[in-house]
Amino acid sequence: QVQLVESGGGFVQTGGSLRLACAASGRPFSEYTTAWFRQAPGKEREFIAAITWTGGRTNYADSVKGRFTISRDSAKNTYLQMTSLKPEDTSMYYCATVNSMMIRTTSSAYTYWGQGTQVTVSS
Repeated sequence: QVQLVESGGGFVQTGGSLRLACAASGRPFSEYTTAWFRQAPGKEREFIAAITWTGGRTNYADSVKGRFTISRDSAKNTYLQMTSLKPEDTSMYYCATVNSMMIRTTSSAYTYWGQGTQVTVSS
């Protein structure tokens, strides 16, 4: 059973930075893609960024390009470095993973999900 646990969320002022982490355990497959999504109250879950384990290919939503950076380490953890944060970035952030090397931007494409970590950006 794959388990994902997010951490690193918090309260930050506009223009600030946060680094989210997604710790993975129990992942039996060697090829996978991990993504970050976010969901604000009353809104649909939104794709933010994704990275493949092999090759480290990445994809970003236009809304975060140049501000957010996704990365992974050898321990199969995934990170989301967020800079120049805006109030509209306020949301619950989730990591998700799937046994596939194809980067997809829809939430239905991902099999395993974490519980989320809240990010709040004040104006």
